[in-house]
Formats: sequence, C-alpha cells, structure tokens
Amino acid sequence: MRSLHSNKYVPPEPSFFFRDYLSNTSFSVSCLALSPISNQAPAFQQTPKHYGITSPISLALPKEADLALTQKLTETLKPYGVFEEELELQRRILVLGKLNTLVKEWIKEISDIKNLPASLIDTVGGKIFTFGSYRLGVHTKGADIDALCVAPRHVERTDFFSSFYEKLKEQEEVKDLRAVEEAFVPVIKLAFDGIEIDILFARLALQTIPENLDLRDDGLLKNLDIRCIRSLNGCRVTDEILHLVPNIGNFRLTLRTIKLWAKRRNIYSNILGFLGGVSWAMLVARTCQLYPNAAASTLVHKFFLVFSKWEWPNPVLLKQPEDCNLNLPVWDPRVTPSDRYHLMPIITPAYPQQNSTYNVSASTRAVMVEEFKQGLAITDEILQNKAEWSKLFEAPNFFQKYKHYIVLLASAPTEKQHLEWVGLVESKIRILVGNLEKNEFITLAHVNPQSFPGPKEGNDNTMWVIGIVFKKMEGSENLNVDLTFDIQSFTDTVYRQAISSKMFEQEMKISAMHVKRRQLHQLLPNLKRRKHSTESLRQMNDSSLDMSIDSDNSMSVPSPTSMLSSTPFMGPPLGPPAQSPRVGDFSI
Repeated sequence: MRSLHSNKYVPPEPSFFFRDYLSNTSFSVSCLALSPISNQAPAFQQTPKHYGITSPISLALPKEADLALTQKLTETLKPYGVFEEELELQRRILVLGKLNTLVKEWIKEISDIKNLPASLIDTVGGKIFTFGSYRLGVHTKGADIDALCVAPRHVERTDFFSSFYEKLKEQEEVKDLRAVEEAFVPVIKLAFDGIEIDILFARLALQTIPENLDLRDDGLLKNLDIRCIRSLNGCRVTDEILHLVPNIGNFRLTLRTIKLWAKRRNIYSNILGFLGGVSWAMLVARTCQLYPNAAASTLVHKFFLVFSKWEWPNPVLLKQPEDCNLNLPVWDPRVTPSDRYHLMPIITPAYPQQNSTYNVSASTRAVMVEEFKQGLAITDEILQNKAEWSKLFEAPNFFQKYKHYIVLLASAPTEKQHLEWVGLVESKIRILVGNLEKNEFITLAHVNPQSFPGPKEGNDNTMWVIGIVFKKMEGSENLNVDLTFDIQSFTDTVYRQAISSKMFEQEMKISAMHVKRRQLHQLLPNLKRRKHSTESLRQMNDSSLDMSIDSDNSMSVPSPTSMLSSTPFMGPPLGPPAQSPRVGDFSI
C-alpha cells in the first residue's frame, strides 16, 4: 500500500480474447465524474451516463422474456427468506429512529457537561448511519444491523464506551449489551427490541453534525485518528457502491440472488478466504456497470459470464482510485510488494482504497472460479428454459466431493471461553490452508465455511472440515504424506496469538485428524443448521486497515455426537513442540 500522489493506478486491460468473448464492445478507461443516482429511477431505462472505469459491454434494454425470467427469479427467492416483511422493515426503522434519538440526547448531555454554550448545544447534532447489507437494501429476515454513531469533535471515544454505554443499559428494550473497546474496530453490540445491532463510533473534526452530512466527502477524514477512519470506512464504501450502480433496484435483486447462491454453495466467508458481503456487492456492482440497462435475470447470467472469464489477478474496480493527499495507506501493487501477491483483488471505491479480498488463497480462488463456471452453465440452461432458477440454489454435497479430509477440532472448558477460542481459531484457519497449499503433494485445500459442534466430552467443541486434493504422481499408490509440520505451525500460531492477547486458558485445545470420505458418516450423522458467535474476530483481525464493512457471519451447521477413533494431532499450548504423532500418513 502507499499514499497516492500524482500518479494514479490504472489496472491492466483484460486481454483481447476476454474482451471479444464478452462483447464486440472494447474496454476503455474513462475518468468521467459520477453524480448521485436516485432511488426513484424507473425500473428499466436507457442509461446515458457512463459508470465505472470502462465503457459498457452492452446497452441493450430488457426484452419481455427477460422481465418474465426476473419475475420467476423473485418468486424463487421468496421461500429462502431473502425478503423481509414490510412490518419487520418498519420495526427496524422504528428501532433505528429510537437509537438516533438516544444519540442526540446523549451528545447534548455530554455537551452540557463539557460547558458548551447553550446556543450551540441545541444545534450540536449527532447521527446514526447504517452500512452493510441493511444500507445496501439486501438484508435478510432476522439479520443484524451495522450502525455508526457520528459525533462532533468534543465527544470522545471514551465517552461513547462509558456514558453512552450506560445510557443504553438504562433502556428496557436493550438486551445482551456488551462493549468490545479493545477490538481492531471498537464496537458496542446489543439487541434493541429483539434486533441485533453493532454500533461503531466516529468523532469528526466538526463543531456540529448536520442532518444532511454526506460521509462520502473525503475532507471529513482530515485530522481523524485511524480508529475513526476505520469506523467510517463501512459507510463510505457502502454509499459509494450505491452511487456507482446505474439502477439500484436491479442491483439489489441481483445481489440478493448472488449472496444466496454463494451461501448455498459454501463460498461466503471473508474470514476463511472466500468472499464476504461487500466483495460480492462490488462484483455485482461491476456487472451492473457493464450491462447498465439489463434486467436482474440477465445480470445474474452476466455475473457468471464475466467472472468465470475474469483474468485474475487483474483487479476489479468500480471507479478510478483518487488521491486525497491524506497520507493514508492504499492498495497499489506498483509500490507495495505485498499487494502484488493478492490473488483476487477487489478494490473498495472509497478512499483509502483497500483490497477487500486479501484473505483469498490459491485454493479458495480455484473453488470460487469453478463455482462461477458452474453458475454460468446453470444460468445458460435457465435462459434457454431448460432449467428452473431453483437449480442455481441447490446445495452441493461437500462431503462427497473429496477422497481425503482434515477435521479440525477446537475445544474450551466454558461457553464464554469457547466462543472466544472458536473466534480466534476460525480467524486463523486460512493460515492452515496456506500451509497445506505449500505442501508439494497437495493441489488444493478446501475449507467448508460451515462449522459443526463436536462431541460432548466435558468441554464445548467446534469442528471444521477441510477437503484435500493430492497431486497425482507416478508410483504414489503407497506414498505416505506427513502433514504434522503444516498443522503444527498453524497451531503454534494460534496458541501464540491467544497467549499474547491474554485469552489463553490451559484447557483450550486444537486437534486435527485425517478422515477418509467413507468415514465421514460416522463423524457427521446429522446436519442441522445453526449460528454461533464470532465476536472476537474483529479483535483478532491482523490486517493493516480493517474494512469494517462486512459483518455477515459465515454460516454454521451442527452435527456429530460421536468422534472417529483416530489419532489426533495436538499442538502444545506452551514452549517448543513436543514429539507429536504423524497426522498425515495419507495413502495417495
């Protein structure tokens, strides 16, 4: 990363083959300014404006068949709970209104305590902004809300975590209140009238906070500390995305479709190296820019067409990066060597520009590209009336896909310790995937984003399953592959992090075992969906500038009551590695 100055980063153009495959319309870089778009735009209209850094691939308007397919798509989505009932939406609006009122009251109280003039106290302002899936308009039933409390310069972060926290505690509608003040992006979590809300805090260098404040204004970042910039980032990115798509209604329906598809196909998890909500939103937004007049049914098909052919690691950008001369780190592979190793860069449109997919590995990218290709084949069939939309959302059988699996088990003695431990272990699984990818005998390591409850043996347990593909080698029938070192280095990393953050307790353990496909039914007799907390993930995030824009949890599903009789690999919590059994005697 670097601070942008006079030279802007211009991404390499897709190859002629890629351009010609998609359309006869060639790509060209443009720096045209983009003005805000209206939510009230007609559903289908020819868009004269130029969106994105290249010219559109097609300006074709939808046909009757496209509109009919879009209606069928909408009907297919309904049973999956991706649309919220009007009454529930109104309840969310009411809750946010109450929260906004509490913020204004609290800031007035703080202003009075700090002896601001009475005339200023009445106009000091303060406001709640939303971001993430709720702000994008694609939240699902029961989803939480990501919110940001914006305060004027005389209100400190310590005030937010003390007096505002106490004010929330006094509200009878507020339950499960907890503060995570030392997190990478500090947050207050709560349930307000049954709706889960995460509230970040940003203190602007302004005397008052006007009601019409536009957080996309780069000038607001001047003289702010890094925590406030991180907190603002979610709102700024979300708002930029909405201003960079030609038709918000088409964008939202397409994004709902793609998010459901990604969750069903087990490729929705930023923390485990797949894509999170904001990354999926940016890919859909780019598709909308390339086909600005297309209906949602067409956009879904074009999404798979574009990204099954995309020449990674060419970056996906929604607009040209801008220089604000604020000396903040931005994504730029010309200057920062580490940025050159990002495998699937999707760049956020708000300054400071970041790669939202730095967790993607060779294996997770390979899995996603294969899913894009399969999505393209299915939507080809749908457009030809050879299949229904429901086929796109069929869940794969991960446990039949591979011959070999590694089962990772995290255990802790109490529920609270277990939640913290699971959050840390999950945030580091991508390191294990990276270790396995470097093994000369391994072609692919595919972690399932769903987690499973382990056997009840005194401690609370959570399991993850990683599918392994070995290289086909001559004379490899009786070859044994030892993965002890790969797993040992991963567990050592987790233990060191737990000890340095003062989280570690003696009974917190990680174990790993090799399981063949035919044995999995013993480990996973029943698959029932559940959700578990990963509250400590933000605190444990080791990125240089957290995106603060994607709070969608990876999906989790329960399972077994018994554990395979298999020798586990156990990493010692302290000191150098003890002599460990060989977990990796895989017969290839």
